[in-house]
Amino acid sequence: MTYATIMVSLALDQPNDARLRAAGEVAERFEATIVGVAAAQFAPPLYFADGEQAQSLIDQGEDAIRKKLAELETLFRETTRNRGGRVEWRGALEFPARYTLQQARCADIIVSGGQSPAFSDSFSLASPKDLVMQAGRPLLVVPDIAGALDLRSVLVAWKDTPEARRAVADALPMLRKAKDVSVVEIPEGKEDRSAAMARVADVVAWLARHGISASARVSEASRNSNAASHLDAVAGEVGAGLIVAGAYGHSRFRELILGGVTQHLINQSARCVLLSH
Repeated sequence: MTYATIMVSLALDQPNDARLRAAGEVAERFEATIVGVAAAQFAPPLYFADGEQAQSLIDQGEDAIRKKLAELETLFRETTRNRGGRVEWRGALEFPARYTLQQARCADIIVSGGQSPAFSDSFSLASPKDLVMQAGRPLLVVPDIAGALDLRSVLVAWKDTPEARRAVADALPMLRKAKDVSVVEIPEGKEDRSAAMARVADVVAWLARHGISASARVSEASRNSNAASHLDAVAGEVGAGLIVAGAYGHSRFRELILGGVTQHLINQSARCVLLSH
């Protein structure tokens, strides 16, 4: 398994440097095609007019979006010119999440920025929580302040669920590039530590059969820390530049609600995260 097509979801009026850099690095490592995707929809103001005035306002708004998309395409092509193999661009006047999810059919992995609480405009931003829960593809979340994609140490946050199994399988190409891989389970409540160790040992053995050397670890969170903060601490201990994890959530009133650890991984700004659902 490899990554033949890398899709990078770009945002209007927000920094794209980190995700472009990460997408280029992944494409270069795997000699893959890079597909840039961006979309936005004109959002009429609350005091919206009608008739010719309304149409003029819509035309002006859509022209401004087209201009920004063209500028973003130029930035994308300049940044990825010497990265990987073929370069493609896809842009549209459309809701970003819907358009990106449609285009995801052509990709092996999607690169996105993290979720900032300050930016949640569905007219101009494809939220990473929508992408990871609906795309059917792994999502590489790249914080805006991230440097190069550091694969020297990778932390697999193990939980014996279909999502975690899918995440590890989706991450195999990157795990093969890593120097150190740690498979860590954080038991919940009064779970049996020996059973947890048996589970991570199985994952380590499975990885070994794929030519990947990994270490097994069970790390219990203290009473004063939750799973998310403890996962951060473990990632710091092993010097992880990438966390691999399953993405968990459920639909409530048609709004995707993510689990606490998944939401934390999307919001955090310390390191890149590969998520699968």
